[in-house]
Amino acid sequence: MRIVFMGTPEYSVATLKALINAGHSVEAVFCQPDKPVGRKRILTAPPVKVYAEEQGIKVYQPDSLRTDEAYEILKNIAPDVIVVVAYGKILPERILSLPRLGCFNGHASILPKYRGASPIQWAIVNGEKETGVTVQQMDKGIDTGDILGITKVEINDDEISDTLFEKLSTVSADLMVETLLKAENGALNPIKQNENEASYAPIITKEMALIDFNKPAEEIRNLVRGFNSWPVAFCYFEGKRLKIYGCTVSGKSNAAAGTVVDENTLAVACGDGQCIILTDIQLEGGKRMSAYDFLKGKKIPNGMVLTQGEDRG
Repeated sequence: MRIVFMGTPEYSVATLKALINAGHSVEAVFCQPDKPVGRKRILTAPPVKVYAEEQGIKVYQPDSLRTDEAYEILKNIAPDVIVVVAYGKILPERILSLPRLGCFNGHASILPKYRGASPIQWAIVNGEKETGVTVQQMDKGIDTGDILGITKVEINDDEISDTLFEKLSTVSADLMVETLLKAENGALNPIKQNENEASYAPIITKEMALIDFNKPAEEIRNLVRGFNSWPVAFCYFEGKRLKIYGCTVSGKSNAAAGTVVDENTLAVACGDGQCIILTDIQLEGGKRMSAYDFLKGKKIPNGMVLTQGEDRG
């Protein structure tokens, strides 16, 4: 099958590899433009571009797919299908209708739940026990097209977004290959999404990772898990940002929310009377380390309140 693949991050690479290994002819790859990365702002190619060029596949990086140039490139390629996995751009209707089989999107949730940009993180933040991947026939809406296939995946109790990304990338690749085989054999059975069950996973901002200790301990633990390793849950200690990469729920306390109640384990009171114990932290200007190692050099005494603001007073 003649395929144009559209994807950008490392998550997408697994599907591109699977398409090639399944014997499909990937005629071109579209991904986001190179972007500056890190403190030195070094211009860096997306992982999909790096892999595609290693395979000798032509790569296009348009700023927009709404131009005549982008449309003409795709029209001249004349793909049977466009496969989209975490591309990061909206496909206009004239491109959606261009391939013989249309456009198939690999989305990292069980649609119609968690439509949108960040379904993996929000599934963990919201305490879900199960998620999955959906291959859908793309239409002009955002993740609203007919469902072509679903694979469900359990979310482990200690799962963080990074590990779930890795797990789902493989599952998504397998499901896409399976769906394309069904398409070749005329065996697809599209299912309309139930709009009454739809929910949305909004784009994540750094501000969303600020911990509110008035919330229940388990909700805070889920926030920490879901935002590891970006944007990383945080609070403030003596006016400095304290990033929290890991924590557990243990013990109870009547202290005000945000109060350190055990300086030896960094147990912090939460709004439901339970505590979280900080296990993996990074204070602004310092290195990431275990709380055990952190406390060897600096104490956070009982009664200290971890705040939601930068007030040093």
